[in-house]
Amino acid sequence: MYSRILIATDGSELANKGVEQGLALAKALGSEVTILSASEPWSSIGVDAAGLVVTEYSLLDEYEKDAEKAGKAVLDAAAARANALGVPNKTVYVALTPPADAIIDHAAANGIELIVMASHGRRGLRRVLLGSQTAEVATRSTVPVLVVR
Repeated sequence: MYSRILIATDGSELANKGVEQGLALAKALGSEVTILSASEPWSSIGVDAAGLVVTEYSLLDEYEKDAEKAGKAVLDAAAARANALGVPNKTVYVALTPPADAIIDHAAANGIELIVMASHGRRGLRRVLLGSQTAEVATRSTVPVLVVR
């Protein structure tokens, strides 16, 4: 049961609790884990004098590099924890994709049997307005989702 577990994380304190619970479950079940982190797509950053939304494309490359660097750091820390516990693992970074989409798509394409994630991560006002990524995954996923609080 649950031989392939996907653990989603954004590196936040609560997400790290999800990582710990997911790794503990994987260790107990003898499962392998995929630890996934995703960066949000680039969005417009301002409004011009005519009231039109504009994007500063010169910042896009910088955003992508910084997001990937941060994602890799989050994944490296989670993989180090998995290795310390003796849990077989691999890491996946998905760039410029809404996290819920990245999680659901990866799970479906890779035979994941359980998704483990925290009840919310770093989402701020957008989380309040649009709903959490966790709620979206729990609603749309075709595989079981374990939500850690």
